[in-house]
Amino acid sequence: MHRRSSVRPFARRVAGVILLAGIALSALAADQRRLQLPPDAARAYPTLNEAGTGTLRWFGFHVYDARLWVNGDRPSADRPFVLALRYARDFEGKNIAQASIEEIERLGFGTARDRARWLAAMRGVFPDVNEGHELAGLNLPGQGVRFYLDGQAIGEVADTEFARAFFAIWLDPRTKAPALRVALLGGMQGASR
Repeated sequence: MHRRSSVRPFARRVAGVILLAGIALSALAADQRRLQLPPDAARAYPTLNEAGTGTLRWFGFHVYDARLWVNGDRPSADRPFVLALRYARDFEGKNIAQASIEEIERLGFGTARDRARWLAAMRGVFPDVNEGHELAGLNLPGQGVRFYLDGQAIGEVADTEFARAFFAIWLDPRTKAPALRVALLGGMQGASR
């Protein structure tokens, strides 16, 4: 009996070390999986620099991690920038489009007709995503938005007003996720408008 009691504390210590090692390895793996700038965006705009990163949690649930790259000192409609999201859950593309258009409407962008057109465009571009998938949007000044899934271009919406409205979901001061906005802007002043 005495021998058994000395084994339990040892087993607990070993289990604790294994747990801590697992947590450290998970953190290392997460760091290695940092959101990446889509390769063709990096080639086309080599002056893009990381502005900030953040995480969106909704009622405590991890929804996605986000990263913003800018050309200059802040995101601007007249300069290229990229916003990338790595999803922590599975979502249907149609639901991503619907949530996006609801936020665009809440922010007051576009007419009802514009929003119907934008919703159709997003439904045509946004794929279903699984945990770990990365969706990114590249602001194309004077053109619109190019979208990427895991670094590969998947489509464009050629509408500058849509681009302004879409990126406002995260970058407008009235966003529903102000802490994420602050993290993405990395202390910069201003936002895409």
